[in-house]
Amino acid sequence: MSRLDDAQTLWRTVQIELQRTVARDDYQNWFEKILCTGADESSLVLEAPTDFAELWINKNYRPLLERCISLAAGRRMSYSLVPPPTTTRPAAPPPSATTDIAAARRAARAKEAAPPPPAIKSNNTFANFITGPENELAHSAALAVASDPGHSYNPLFIYGATGLGKTHLLHAIAHAVMHDTPQKRIIYVTSEAFTNGYINGVQEKSLVEFRRRYREADVLLIDDVQFLAGRERTQDEFFHTFNDLHNYHKQIVLTSDRPPREMNGLQERLVSRFVWGLTADISAPRLETRIAILRNKIVAGNLDIADNIAADIIRYIATRITSNIRNLEGAVMRLKGMSATDSTKDNPEPLTIERIAKELAGLFDEEAKDKITPDVIQRIVADYYRIPETDMTSKRRTAQVAFARQVAMSLCTKLTSMALTAIGEAFGGRDHGTVIHAKKRVEDLCETNSATKREVEFLSGKLVNQRF
Repeated sequence: MSRLDDAQTLWRTVQIELQRTVARDDYQNWFEKILCTGADESSLVLEAPTDFAELWINKNYRPLLERCISLAAGRRMSYSLVPPPTTTRPAAPPPSATTDIAAARRAARAKEAAPPPPAIKSNNTFANFITGPENELAHSAALAVASDPGHSYNPLFIYGATGLGKTHLLHAIAHAVMHDTPQKRIIYVTSEAFTNGYINGVQEKSLVEFRRRYREADVLLIDDVQFLAGRERTQDEFFHTFNDLHNYHKQIVLTSDRPPREMNGLQERLVSRFVWGLTADISAPRLETRIAILRNKIVAGNLDIADNIAADIIRYIATRITSNIRNLEGAVMRLKGMSATDSTKDNPEPLTIERIAKELAGLFDEEAKDKITPDVIQRIVADYYRIPETDMTSKRRTAQVAFARQVAMSLCTKLTSMALTAIGEAFGGRDHGTVIHAKKRVEDLCETNSATKREVEFLSGKLVNQRF
């Protein structure tokens, strides 16, 4: 900002926000007659109406005034407040005792008022989060953050495939912080909701309220941050929100389906901040962890299964569902439904492995879709384009081979939860940039060439419906 009229427009916005924030008497006494005389990129230049006003505002209102200026500007800004030139306006009277008492009462009420709880699930707590080698680091880091927000790991960035417990940990942090320090302001939101809120703020000219909501949080929990990719204006807004919270030692926790360095379409300045703290991954649970999860959920669901068959049923389900905790939860819900149905029958069918296999067949089919691997994709695509499967990982670069390889890489990014670097390794040790290029080329061709689009859709459908 360099022009005076821009600076004065910004100051008028700040004054509107101050009118909403402080009592009318306080606003009229201290802020109404302040003049904006200039600005640079990081600071407003303001002129107080009196010498006393300059001293009083700088002593009592500096944090509030800096925060309102930053909210209005959309980035961190300060100010310099100078006394008026000599022989200017007469001095305003000192604040009355009534004004001081009213201000003190308002401050006390604000301090005591607890923020509304965020939209979190009541059962997503640390107490019922099953830990194993696959999630131990993420779990420990989440506990540390919950016990000392803003100081242990800030930000904490948790990544992993869908359905492995990332959201559970976010909710658990919120529960723990609310329990220990209920006065703290906690916001849990998806990146989609953050983006929609920003868009509404622009359309409705309510960005100040939007910024205040997020930048006054003590703990900000954002799920699926990968969906900020490609949204430049939202990323700009989140960049300043992140900086504001981090500068004030407010806790930030983010989740994603991939590590920060593999989030294509994300500004480098955001990526660099995402790795300031701790980055922890969650991988698919091992058999022992899956068995523990099932046992825990069966107990929590009050399912009455005879001890002599419970262990066999649990192990059977744990061996069939291997990649997604939500599918394990779905299996327990099916068992509860079966139990409820059986309770209404005089002679219920015995609970056997064969019956479980029949009742959960659809869920097992869904699990099979999660087992699509690069090997499977390479085999299907190579067969379709009539090239040797070994060409998928070879150095051959003929047009037919290169295109088939790019299609296979693109399908891997869509149908697996693998990181880009891992996909590149599966295609003969290629780097993640090659995978990004392949994905973009295939997507561009699908937009401009209907034949290519039909081929890719056919291959995708064949892979999704494949029986493994």
